[in-house]
Amino acid sequence: MKQAWLALADGAIFEGRAFGYEGETVGEVVFNTAMTGYQEVLTDPSYKGQIITMTSPHIGNYGMTSEDAESRRIWAEGFIVKEASRLASNWRSRQQAQDYLHEAKIVGIEGLDTRALTRHLREHGSQQGLITHVDGDHRRMVEKAQAAPSIVGRDLAAAVTCGKAYQWTEGSGEWAPSLDEKPRAVATRRWHVVAYDFGVKLNILRRLVDVGCDVTVVPASATAVQIDALKPDGIFLSNGPGDPEGVPYAIEAVRQLIGSRPIFGICLGHQILGLALGLKTYKLKFGHHGANHPVMDLRTRKVEITSQNHNFAVAVTRPFSAIPDRPPVVDTSFGQVLVTHLSLNDHSVEGLACADHPVFSVQYHPEASPGPHDSAYLFTEFIQRMEKQ
Repeated sequence: MKQAWLALADGAIFEGRAFGYEGETVGEVVFNTAMTGYQEVLTDPSYKGQIITMTSPHIGNYGMTSEDAESRRIWAEGFIVKEASRLASNWRSRQQAQDYLHEAKIVGIEGLDTRALTRHLREHGSQQGLITHVDGDHRRMVEKAQAAPSIVGRDLAAAVTCGKAYQWTEGSGEWAPSLDEKPRAVATRRWHVVAYDFGVKLNILRRLVDVGCDVTVVPASATAVQIDALKPDGIFLSNGPGDPEGVPYAIEAVRQLIGSRPIFGICLGHQILGLALGLKTYKLKFGHHGANHPVMDLRTRKVEITSQNHNFAVAVTRPFSAIPDRPPVVDTSFGQVLVTHLSLNDHSVEGLACADHPVFSVQYHPEASPGPHDSAYLFTEFIQRMEKQ
């Protein structure tokens, strides 16, 4: 097989074999610790601008299906695996990983030590990198990696959002079940929810329909006036790629909408809400990417295992050196904001809730595609907040 290389901006070089589409690609190199769900990861718009390293050694074992994609295409800039399976053991599989990447023109590399790469990123931080199948000159590779654009300050939501508003009506129960599974019952729809598309995953929209929502999806650039004209019962702020400070128009729109209707944000939507409330955000050293991140709900002391994919986090007045006994409170121009959830790995903020408004958010993915379903209750909590209005 053809030789390939990964070069990092700090000068580290990893050698491997060509995988996927032949060529070169640049992006911020991150690692994902999920054991499965690689198709959902590749098609998650939140990975726009990034090259994904999977820490699980075998990728592609169950192939690629028509049902598991989280958007219409692959958004990751590149893909790094230890070993790509050439066989797919799955009755739903329609394509092997190699062919899936090649068809989408996604450059990948396999055969390198992904655990060593992960340790390097953990110690030195996520950074720009280059995958190449065509240029083995180490100096040029590193220079190209260093010249790659950073995700900091960039408006990546504009690259992945929808072009115009549309209605979403499909629930998860409408998918054909497996041989031993019954379709989920879809709730009677009652609530009109406007969902901001900052890079929304399809299973988020399906979960909203499951709990009884008629969903109108709007572009990231939609203004508060445009949202008000739709007369929604609630507003959903979706996940998405990059730096929340890169979308000042969305921050301003959300700021104007706070207090008008219930708002539920996740991932990038959580960060945008934090900025709209007057809090700050910062870039994590290597981000949270995986399906096994423990988070504590400080209101109940229950721990959820969550699916996460983000490089930025919301900051409060001081970092937490330990888990507090009760939800910390931050004073803002919108009243008190509670820190409702914290990461048990690094004590970063994982959830917010306004004391005086039906507004809340989490940093992780309650739709869990891939990942555990510990946090699915949050969609029901959103419904309950709309019921009280």
